[in-house]
Amino acid sequence: MGALHAGHLALINRAKADQCSVLVTIYVNPTQFNRPEDLSAYPQDHEGDLALLRTSAADAVWFPRNEDLYPNGVLSQEFDLDGLDLRLEGALRPGHFQGVTTVVDRLFDWSRADRAYFGLKDFQQVAVVKKLAALRGGIPEIVACPTQRDADGLALSSRNRLLTPAMRASAPFIYRALRWAAQEVAEFPVPARGLKRELRSEIERWPGLKVESIEFVFADTLEPLSDLERPVDRYGRDVQVLVSVYAGEVRLIDNSPLYLYRA
Repeated sequence: MGALHAGHLALINRAKADQCSVLVTIYVNPTQFNRPEDLSAYPQDHEGDLALLRTSAADAVWFPRNEDLYPNGVLSQEFDLDGLDLRLEGALRPGHFQGVTTVVDRLFDWSRADRAYFGLKDFQQVAVVKKLAALRGGIPEIVACPTQRDADGLALSSRNRLLTPAMRASAPFIYRALRWAAQEVAEFPVPARGLKRELRSEIERWPGLKVESIEFVFADTLEPLSDLERPVDRYGRDVQVLVSVYAGEVRLIDNSPLYLYRA
Protein backbone atom coordinates (compact mmCIF):
# COMPACT_ATOMS: atom_id res chain seq x y z
CA MET A 1 0.00 0.00 0.00
CA GLY A 2 2.93 2.33 -0.46
CA ALA A 3 5.04 4.31 2.00
CA LEU A 4 7.73 1.88 0.94
CA HIS A 5 10.59 0.79 3.18
CA ALA A 6 13.37 -1.79 3.28
CA GLY A 7 10.87 -4.58 3.94
CA HIS A 8 9.25 -3.97 0.57
CA LEU A 9 12.65 -3.83 -1.10
CA ALA A 10 13.46 -7.23 0.42
CA LEU A 11 10.38 -8.66 -1.35
CA ILE A 12 11.53 -7.13 -4.64
CA ASN A 13 15.03 -8.52 -4.18
CA ARG A 14 13.67 -11.98 -3.36
CA ALA A 15 11.52 -11.97 -6.50
CA LYS A 16 14.43 -10.82 -8.64
CA ALA A 17 16.64 -13.53 -7.12
CA ASP A 18 14.00 -16.01 -8.30
CA GLN A 19 14.56 -14.72 -11.84
CA CYS A 20 11.21 -12.93 -11.97
CA SER A 21 10.19 -9.77 -13.77
CA VAL A 22 8.96 -7.66 -10.89
CA LEU A 23 5.82 -5.53 -10.95
CA VAL A 24 5.11 -3.41 -7.86
CA THR A 25 1.52 -2.32 -7.31
CA ILE A 26 0.81 0.57 -4.94
CA TYR A 27 -2.78 1.17 -3.87
CA VAL A 28 -4.28 2.08 -0.50
CA ASN A 29 -7.30 -0.20 -0.57
CA PRO A 30 -10.38 1.35 1.07
CA THR A 31 -12.33 -1.89 1.52
CA GLN A 32 -9.87 -3.31 4.07
CA PHE A 33 -10.30 -0.39 6.48
CA ASN A 34 -13.21 -0.68 8.88
CA ARG A 35 -12.52 2.75 10.40
CA PRO A 36 -12.53 5.77 8.04
CA GLU A 37 -10.02 7.59 10.25
CA ASP A 38 -7.49 4.77 9.72
CA LEU A 39 -7.85 5.08 5.95
CA SER A 40 -7.39 8.85 5.99
CA ALA A 41 -4.37 8.59 8.31
CA TYR A 42 -2.56 5.87 6.35
CA PRO A 43 0.79 7.28 5.14
CA GLN A 44 1.09 7.90 1.39
CA ASP A 45 4.20 9.14 -0.41
CA HIS A 46 4.03 8.43 -4.14
CA GLU A 47 7.03 10.59 -5.01
CA GLY A 48 9.14 9.00 -2.29
CA ASP A 49 8.00 5.56 -3.37
CA LEU A 50 8.98 6.22 -6.98
CA ALA A 51 12.37 7.55 -5.92
CA LEU A 52 13.03 4.43 -3.88
CA LEU A 53 11.84 2.10 -6.63
CA ARG A 54 14.19 3.74 -9.14
CA THR A 55 17.08 2.48 -7.01
CA SER A 56 15.59 -1.03 -6.71
CA ALA A 57 15.45 -4.11 -8.90
CA ALA A 58 11.77 -3.56 -9.76
CA ASP A 59 10.90 -3.58 -13.46
CA ALA A 60 7.62 -1.67 -13.31
CA VAL A 61 5.23 0.03 -10.91
CA TRP A 62 1.47 0.54 -11.20
CA PHE A 63 -0.66 2.96 -9.21
CA PRO A 64 -4.20 1.73 -9.93
CA ARG A 65 -7.18 4.03 -9.45
CA ASN A 66 -10.40 3.15 -7.63
CA GLU A 67 -12.21 2.84 -10.96
CA ASP A 68 -9.61 0.35 -12.22
CA LEU A 69 -10.18 -2.08 -9.37
CA TYR A 70 -13.75 -1.19 -8.38
CA PRO A 71 -15.55 -0.26 -11.62
CA ASN A 72 -18.93 -1.03 -10.03
CA GLY A 73 -18.32 0.81 -6.77
CA VAL A 74 -15.96 0.39 -3.83
CA LEU A 75 -17.42 -2.74 -2.24
CA SER A 76 -15.93 -6.04 -1.08
CA GLN A 77 -16.73 -9.39 -2.59
CA GLU A 78 -17.38 -12.38 -0.37
CA PHE A 79 -14.89 -15.25 -0.49
CA ASP A 80 -15.11 -18.58 1.33
CA LEU A 81 -11.95 -18.38 3.41
CA ASP A 82 -12.73 -21.29 5.75
CA GLY A 83 -13.20 -18.87 8.63
CA LEU A 84 -9.66 -17.49 8.41
CA ASP A 85 -11.16 -14.03 7.95
CA LEU A 86 -13.25 -14.23 11.14
CA ARG A 87 -10.68 -15.04 13.80
CA LEU A 88 -7.74 -13.16 15.33
CA GLU A 89 -7.14 -9.96 13.37
CA GLY A 90 -10.39 -10.57 11.49
CA ALA A 91 -12.38 -10.59 14.73
CA LEU A 92 -10.82 -7.27 15.75
CA ARG A 93 -11.38 -5.72 12.30
CA PRO A 94 -14.64 -7.09 10.84
CA GLY A 95 -14.59 -7.25 7.05
CA HIS A 96 -10.86 -6.53 6.84
CA PHE A 97 -9.81 -9.75 5.15
CA GLN A 98 -12.72 -9.79 2.71
CA GLY A 99 -11.46 -6.36 1.65
CA VAL A 100 -7.92 -7.69 1.35
CA THR A 101 -8.92 -10.69 -0.74
CA THR A 102 -11.14 -8.54 -2.96
CA VAL A 103 -8.33 -6.20 -3.96
CA VAL A 104 -5.65 -8.90 -4.14
CA ASP A 105 -7.88 -11.05 -6.37
CA ARG A 106 -8.31 -8.13 -8.75
CA LEU A 107 -4.61 -7.27 -8.72
CA PHE A 108 -3.88 -10.90 -9.58
CA ASP A 109 -6.33 -10.69 -12.50
CA TRP A 110 -4.82 -7.47 -13.82
CA SER A 111 -1.18 -8.50 -13.41
CA ARG A 112 -1.52 -12.15 -14.49
CA ALA A 113 1.28 -12.85 -12.04
CA ASP A 114 2.82 -16.31 -11.77
CA ARG A 115 4.12 -15.57 -8.27
CA ALA A 116 3.26 -13.05 -5.56
CA TYR A 117 5.52 -12.17 -2.65
CA PHE A 118 4.20 -11.32 0.82
CA GLY A 119 5.95 -10.64 4.11
CA LEU A 120 5.26 -12.73 7.19
CA LYS A 121 4.90 -9.69 9.45
CA ASP A 122 1.25 -10.00 8.42
CA PHE A 123 1.19 -13.70 9.34
CA GLN A 124 -2.57 -14.14 9.10
CA GLN A 125 -2.76 -12.19 5.85
CA VAL A 126 -0.32 -14.62 4.25
CA ALA A 127 -2.59 -17.52 5.25
CA VAL A 128 -5.62 -15.69 3.84
CA VAL A 129 -3.89 -14.92 0.54
CA LYS A 130 -2.75 -18.53 0.23
CA LYS A 131 -6.38 -19.58 0.65
CA LEU A 132 -7.38 -17.11 -2.06
CA ALA A 133 -4.73 -18.52 -4.39
CA ALA A 134 -6.08 -22.03 -3.71
CA LEU A 135 -9.57 -20.82 -4.72
CA ARG A 136 -7.99 -19.56 -7.94
CA GLY A 137 -6.54 -22.98 -8.73
CA GLY A 138 -3.15 -22.38 -7.13
CA ILE A 139 -2.28 -19.38 -9.31
CA PRO A 140 -0.32 -17.36 -8.50
CA GLU A 141 2.13 -19.17 -6.28
CA ILE A 142 2.35 -17.33 -2.96
CA VAL A 143 5.89 -16.86 -1.67
CA ALA A 144 6.06 -16.02 2.04
CA CYS A 145 9.14 -14.02 3.03
CA PRO A 146 10.65 -13.41 6.49
CA THR A 147 9.74 -10.33 8.49
CA GLN A 148 12.29 -7.56 8.03
CA ARG A 149 13.29 -5.66 11.18
CA ASP A 150 15.26 -2.61 12.19
CA ALA A 151 18.46 -3.25 14.11
CA ASP A 152 16.56 -2.85 17.40
CA GLY A 153 14.01 -5.50 16.44
CA LEU A 154 11.03 -3.36 15.43
CA ALA A 155 9.21 -4.97 12.50
CA LEU A 156 9.38 -2.69 9.46
CA SER A 157 5.99 -1.18 8.69
CA SER A 158 4.67 1.85 6.85
CA ARG A 159 2.84 2.76 10.07
CA ASN A 160 6.17 3.27 11.83
CA ARG A 161 6.31 6.68 10.15
CA LEU A 162 3.43 7.74 12.37
CA LEU A 163 5.26 6.98 15.63
CA THR A 164 6.37 9.88 17.81
CA PRO A 165 10.03 9.75 18.93
CA ALA A 166 8.92 8.53 22.35
CA MET A 167 6.76 5.75 20.89
CA ARG A 168 9.51 4.79 18.45
CA ALA A 169 11.76 4.27 21.47
CA SER A 170 9.22 1.97 23.15
CA ALA A 171 8.02 0.02 20.10
CA PRO A 172 11.04 -2.34 19.78
CA PHE A 173 10.15 -3.83 23.14
CA ILE A 174 7.15 -5.54 21.54
CA TYR A 175 9.44 -7.93 19.69
CA ARG A 176 11.80 -8.25 22.65
CA ALA A 177 8.82 -9.38 24.72
CA LEU A 178 7.89 -11.97 22.08
CA ARG A 179 11.41 -13.38 22.17
CA TRP A 180 11.33 -13.35 25.97
CA ALA A 181 8.14 -15.45 25.87
CA ALA A 182 9.77 -17.97 23.52
CA GLN A 183 12.71 -18.25 25.91
CA GLU A 184 10.30 -18.88 28.80
CA VAL A 185 8.71 -21.74 26.85
CA ALA A 186 12.15 -23.18 26.08
CA GLU A 187 13.14 -23.21 29.75
CA PHE A 188 9.92 -23.89 31.70
CA PRO A 189 6.62 -25.81 31.20
CA VAL A 190 4.59 -22.58 31.46
CA PRO A 191 0.78 -22.90 31.12
CA ALA A 192 -0.43 -20.84 28.17
CA ARG A 193 -2.81 -18.74 30.27
CA GLY A 194 -0.09 -17.65 32.66
CA LEU A 195 2.38 -16.99 29.86
CA LYS A 196 -0.14 -14.79 28.05
CA ARG A 197 -0.68 -12.79 31.23
CA GLU A 198 3.07 -12.39 31.75
CA LEU A 199 3.63 -11.40 28.13
CA ARG A 200 1.03 -8.65 28.38
CA SER A 201 2.75 -7.34 31.50
CA GLU A 202 6.16 -7.52 29.81
CA ILE A 203 4.93 -5.37 26.90
CA GLU A 204 2.91 -2.87 28.90
CA ARG A 205 5.71 -2.03 31.32
CA TRP A 206 7.19 0.14 28.55
CA PRO A 207 5.86 3.71 28.29
CA GLY A 208 2.99 4.21 25.88
CA LEU A 209 2.47 0.55 24.95
CA LYS A 210 -1.03 -0.89 25.39
CA VAL A 211 -1.84 -4.45 24.34
CA GLU A 212 -4.97 -4.91 22.26
CA SER A 213 -4.67 -8.68 21.80
CA ILE A 214 -2.32 -11.61 22.34
CA GLU A 215 -3.09 -14.92 20.67
CA PHE A 216 -1.28 -18.25 20.77
CA VAL A 217 -2.21 -20.27 17.67
CA PHE A 218 -1.11 -23.37 15.82
CA ALA A 219 1.14 -22.07 13.05
CA ASP A 220 -0.30 -24.28 10.31
CA THR A 221 -4.03 -23.61 10.87
CA LEU A 222 -4.17 -20.40 12.98
CA GLU A 223 -6.51 -22.22 15.35
CA PRO A 224 -6.17 -21.07 18.97
CA LEU A 225 -4.65 -23.43 21.52
CA SER A 226 -7.47 -25.55 22.87
CA ASP A 227 -6.41 -25.67 26.55
CA LEU A 228 -4.80 -22.62 28.10
CA GLU A 229 -3.88 -24.59 31.19
CA ARG A 230 -1.60 -26.87 29.15
CA PRO A 231 2.03 -25.79 28.62
CA VAL A 232 2.67 -24.47 25.13
CA ASP A 233 5.26 -27.16 24.38
CA ARG A 234 2.91 -30.08 25.12
CA TYR A 235 0.87 -30.07 21.90
CA GLY A 236 3.43 -31.62 19.55
CA ARG A 237 2.85 -28.79 17.04
CA ASP A 238 4.43 -25.47 16.10
CA VAL A 239 2.88 -22.57 17.99
CA GLN A 240 2.95 -18.92 16.86
CA VAL A 241 2.23 -15.84 18.97
CA LEU A 242 0.43 -12.92 17.30
CA VAL A 243 0.04 -9.54 18.99
CA SER A 244 -1.56 -6.20 18.27
CA VAL A 245 -0.33 -3.31 20.38
CA TYR A 246 -1.04 0.42 20.46
CA ALA A 247 2.08 2.55 20.67
CA GLY A 248 0.37 5.78 21.62
CA GLU A 249 -2.24 6.21 18.86
CA VAL A 250 -0.53 3.91 16.35
CA ARG A 251 -1.64 0.30 16.07
CA LEU A 252 1.24 -2.12 15.46
CA ILE A 253 1.13 -5.86 14.83
CA ASP A 254 3.89 -8.43 15.15
CA ASN A 255 4.32 -12.17 15.50
CA SER A 256 6.99 -14.74 16.25
CA PRO A 257 7.36 -18.49 16.71
CA LEU A 258 6.57 -19.27 20.33
CA TYR A 259 7.44 -22.95 20.11
CA LEU A 260 8.87 -25.03 17.26
CA TYR A 261 8.09 -28.73 17.59
CA ARG A 262 11.00 -31.11 17.09
CA ALA A 263 9.75 -34.63 16.38
